[in-house]
Amino acid sequence: MRRVAGAAAIIFLGNVASRVLGLVRELVIAALFGATGATSAYRTAAQLATQAYDLLISGAISAALVPVFTDYADAPDRRAFARVVSVVLNALLLALAVVLLALGVAAPWLVRLLGAEPRYFDLTVTLTRWALVSVFFLGIAGVVTAACYARRDFKWPAMATAAYNLGIIGAALGLTRLWPAGDESIVALAIGLVLGALLQAAVQLPGLRDVRYLPLLDWRHPGVRRALRLYAPVVAGLVVTNLGVGWYLFLAWQAGPDALATLGFATNLVQFPLGLVASAVSLAALPTLARAAGEPTPPGRPSLIGKGGAPPASAPSAPPSHIGRGAGGVGPDDYAATLTFAMRLVLLLILPAMAGLIVLREPVVALLFQRGAFDAAATARTAEAFKYFSPQLPFAALDQLFIVAFYARKDTRTPVLVGVCTVLLYIATAPALCGCVGFAPFGRLGANGLALANALQNSAHAVVLYVLLRRLFPHIGGGAGGFLLRLALAALVMGLALQWALPALAARLPNPLVVVAGGALGAVVYVALLALLRVHEVHLLWDQLLWRLRRK
Repeated sequence: MRRVAGAAAIIFLGNVASRVLGLVRELVIAALFGATGATSAYRTAAQLATQAYDLLISGAISAALVPVFTDYADAPDRRAFARVVSVVLNALLLALAVVLLALGVAAPWLVRLLGAEPRYFDLTVTLTRWALVSVFFLGIAGVVTAACYARRDFKWPAMATAAYNLGIIGAALGLTRLWPAGDESIVALAIGLVLGALLQAAVQLPGLRDVRYLPLLDWRHPGVRRALRLYAPVVAGLVVTNLGVGWYLFLAWQAGPDALATLGFATNLVQFPLGLVASAVSLAALPTLARAAGEPTPPGRPSLIGKGGAPPASAPSAPPSHIGRGAGGVGPDDYAATLTFAMRLVLLLILPAMAGLIVLREPVVALLFQRGAFDAAATARTAEAFKYFSPQLPFAALDQLFIVAFYARKDTRTPVLVGVCTVLLYIATAPALCGCVGFAPFGRLGANGLALANALQNSAHAVVLYVLLRRLFPHIGGGAGGFLLRLALAALVMGLALQWALPALAARLPNPLVVVAGGALGAVVYVALLALLRVHEVHLLWDQLLWRLRRK
C-alpha cells in the first residue's frame, strides 16, 4: 500500500502540472475563440482524434501493454524487454499509418455524418485532418508510457501530458496571428495538437534510455499475440463507445452551434479533479495489482486485510513495501487490500473537490475563462452544464480504479461488456433528456441534458463494476461504510459552510479572491473535520508526500 501511495504521489505531482497547463490551454482557447461554433468545430475534430487514439492506443496501455510489458520487465534478460517494446511499437505505428490515412480521406463523410452546421463544415474537416496526424505521434508516446509503467518508473509519464498541453498553448499563442481574424485562425489549435503529441513522446524517451530500439516486425512474437488477445475485447467495446460519442456529437450540434463548446469547457472542470486524483491513484496501483493478481499468498503469511476488510491501522515507518516485489511476495489478499486502500484514497480526495466545485462553480468558471471572446453569458452556460455533470465525480473516480483492477487480472472483457451496456443506456437517455431531436419527456434541457446523461452513464458503469468485483473478492471495500459516512459528512458540512459564506465573500471580494478564500475555507473545514472524525488515511498520504519531497 505504501508503494501505491508513493507512486500516486509522483503521478499526482506530475498531474498537477499537467492539469494546470490543461486549464491554461482552455483559458487560451476561451480567450481567443470563446464558446462559439468555431470552438465546437475544434472540439469535434479533437474528439474524433481522441476516439481514434482511445481505440488504437489508450485502451491498450492499461488493458494489454502494461500487463504484458510487466512480465518482461521482471525477467532477468533485459534484451527480452527491449525486443517486446520494439516489436509492439513497430507493429502499432504500421497499423496507425494505414488507419489514420483512411480516416483522413473519409473526414468529410465523418463530419457530415455528425451533423456539423454547413457554415462550419469545411473548417471541421480541415481541423480533423490535422488532429488525426497527432494520433501517430501519440502512438509512440503511448508505448513509451506503458514501458515506463511496467518498470514502475512514473516520473517521465507524469510530465508527458504537461508537455502535450504546452505544445497546444504555444501553437495557439504563436500561430494564431498568422491567419486573418476569423474562424480560420483556430487551425492553430489543431497544429498545436501535433506539436503537443511530439513533445509528449519526446519528454518520456529518457525513461527508456537504457532500452535499445530494434527495427523488428514480428507478428508472431508471444508478447504481441498476448497483447492482441487481451486487447481484442477492449476494441469491441470501444467500437460501441465510439458510436455513443458520435451520437453525443450529433446531438450537441442539434442543441446549437455553441453547445459542444460549452460542454467542452464544463467537461474540463470535471476532468481536472479526476486527473489529479483518480488517474494518479489508478495508474500507481496497476503494477501492484497486476503482480498481486498473478501470485498466490505464501503459506503462513498474514493477510494485509484487517477486520472487516480494512487496511491495518499501523504501517511500517519506512515507505518501501514488500508489495509488488516480484514472485512470491504478493497474492489475492494483497490485491483486495491494495484496491481497498486505493478506493479510500480516491474518495478522501474527490469528495471535497466535488463539494467545492459545485458551490464555487460560477466564480471558478469566471476566473478561468471569462476574458476575451468568452463573455458572462458563456460563463453562466458553462457553470450550469457543470452542475449537471458533477454528480458523477465520485463514481467516475472509482470507475477508473475498478477498470484497472480488472485489467490487472488480465480480464479486459468484463469492463468492455459493462461499458457496452452503459453506452446503450446513454444512447437511450440522452435524446430524452436533451430534447434535441423532438423527443422530450423530461423537458428540453438541451446541452445540460447531455451532461446529465453522461453522469448517469459513468455512475452506472462504476456501480456495476464494483458489484462484480465484490463477487470475486468479498473483502474489497469491506468496512468502508463508516469511513465513507465520515467522508460524506465532512464534505457535506464543507459544502454547506461554503454555501453560507459565498454571498458574503462575493459582496466583499473580487472574483479571484472569492475562489481563493472559498477554497481555503473549504480546505480548513474539511481537514478539521477529518481530524475530528479520525480518518487515518490523511496521515498516511501526508507521510508519503513528505517522504518523497525529502528524498528528492
